[in-house]
Amino acid sequence: MRSAELLLEGFNNIRGVVHAAVEGLTPDQLAFRVDDEANTIGWLVWHLTRVQDGYVAEMGGTEPVWTSLGFADRFGLPFEASVSGYGQSPEEVGAVRVTADDLIAYFGAVHERTVRFVKPLTDADLDRVVDRSWDPPVTLGVRLVSVTTDDLQHAGQAAFVRGLVQRRSSV
Repeated sequence: MRSAELLLEGFNNIRGVVHAAVEGLTPDQLAFRVDDEANTIGWLVWHLTRVQDGYVAEMGGTEPVWTSLGFADRFGLPFEASVSGYGQSPEEVGAVRVTADDLIAYFGAVHERTVRFVKPLTDADLDRVVDRSWDPPVTLGVRLVSVTTDDLQHAGQAAFVRGLVQRRSSV
C-alpha cells in the first residue's frame, strides 16, 4: 500500500462519519446546541469541510470549492466567504443554519477534489515543504495527516451531538 492510499483511507473514513452524523437530520436538529456556547452538528461539519477545502485548494493551487462551485452563495452565511470557522464566537457558530442536503453536497464536492489531489501523490511529493512558518517546516504529508486528524475529531464530535439529538427526540 502506498502512502497516498493510506491518506485516502483516512479521508474516506471522514466521509463515512460525516454522512452518519448528518444524513436525515432537519435544520433544527443540525442547529441543536448542548448549551449556549456549544458547537452544532451543522457548524462542525461545515467547519471541517471548509478546513479540508481550504488546505487542499492551497496545496493544489486552486480556488476552494466553497467559492468556485458556488457553495458560499448557496449557504448564504452571514460572514465573508474566506471564513472557515476558526475563532468564531458562539453567536457566529449559531448563525450556521444549513440543511443536511447542502452539507452533504458541499462535503461530497470537497471529498471528490481531495481524492483527485491525493490519489496521484508519491512519497517524494509528500516530503515537499508547504509551510515554512513552523519549526520544523510543515511538509505536504504532515499537513494532510493534520487535516485528517482534525476532520475526524470534528466529525466524531458531530456524531456525538447527533446521538444526543436522537436521544432527546426519543424521550
